[in-house]
Amino acid sequence: MNLTSQHADPNSNLLFANFNQDYTSLAVGTKNGYRLFSLSAVDKLEQIYENVDSSDICIVERLFSSSLVAIVSLSAPRKLKVCHFKKGTEICNYSYSNTILAVRLNRKRLIVALEESLYIHNIRDMKVLHTIRDTPPNPEGLCALSVNGDNCYLAYPGSNQVGEVQIFDTENLHAVTMIPAHDSPLAALAFDPSGTKIATASEKGTVIRVYIIPEGTKLFEFRRGVKRCVSIGCLTFSADSLFLCASSNTETVHIFKLETPKESGGAASTRPTEEPSGWMGYLGKALMTPASYLPTQVTDVLSQGRAFAQVKLPFSGLKNVCALATLPKPRVLIAAADGYLYMYNLDPSDGGDCTLLKQHRLDGQQDPNMPMSQSESTGDGEGAERGHPSSSQPCPE
Repeated sequence: MNLTSQHADPNSNLLFANFNQDYTSLAVGTKNGYRLFSLSAVDKLEQIYENVDSSDICIVERLFSSSLVAIVSLSAPRKLKVCHFKKGTEICNYSYSNTILAVRLNRKRLIVALEESLYIHNIRDMKVLHTIRDTPPNPEGLCALSVNGDNCYLAYPGSNQVGEVQIFDTENLHAVTMIPAHDSPLAALAFDPSGTKIATASEKGTVIRVYIIPEGTKLFEFRRGVKRCVSIGCLTFSADSLFLCASSNTETVHIFKLETPKESGGAASTRPTEEPSGWMGYLGKALMTPASYLPTQVTDVLSQGRAFAQVKLPFSGLKNVCALATLPKPRVLIAAADGYLYMYNLDPSDGGDCTLLKQHRLDGQQDPNMPMSQSESTGDGEGAERGHPSSSQPCPE
């Protein structure tokens, strides 16, 4: 989550926040340097490192739980520094032809995204292995890198007019496939931990799709909503790839469950069922087989999955980044532009509304209205909410 393009929150020093590849750590860039936090419990947010020797850090990405971090500052937006934070040493640095918009890491590759090009580095010696040039204009640096070394795929927009996803094999250095995912330009991309699925969302923000990689076959389709104009800023899978989380510029975070309806088997499935008669019987049959009775647009809506669980944030209109972590129970984590990390409970069996357990300040600022970590008893954890004015708007007809 890079906040340099958004109007800054006057009460926050935050410029950047992102989770590492397995959601065990959170990196935060501020006007005064950067911080690294360990994510192991709800009640305590452990700061494991703080750098105050640099300023205006707009990108800081950590490689899993290692000591390697990639850093970009506003004072040198074309320069990437790769550092060993425990030793306090700079390993190397690279300069590029334009502003660095995003950096992605896994154990084999480091990706640097510029507006119209992508640089693929070998993470062992930081040599440039390949450059994808003349990509469609990508002002947000939207891209995703699989964290799985056996499926080392890179995804990026193939068009700035429609939602095409280009899949590139960063290990063998060749294009794999193009997925025509949406009619509108892409807004968010995310691989699952195995690198065999990719989730996509468009600027329209109503439908989220999941595709099989590398084939590009559609596996799931979820409907986030139809009544509001939203900008989906983050998609993320759980470690077991069973859940998909989507956050946007509204106050609602949606969690979808990736499961296919089980077909009933055994003797019961061969037994004929008695069809109800009358109007209700006809209506029920029509809804069960919509393709035969209803327009295609209505059929699509009826066949799309709905949210399994949802989070109601105490704000809207702020950039945020989400994660599905185990601490040690399933939790929804939201790092937001207001300078807070919000932790919510997730019931993996029943879903429903997620409960706020705890919120932690990330940027070192002391909120005059509350202590560093405000809490209020909410069952199995601590929690509190803070109010922000809503800025969501209805979609024009």
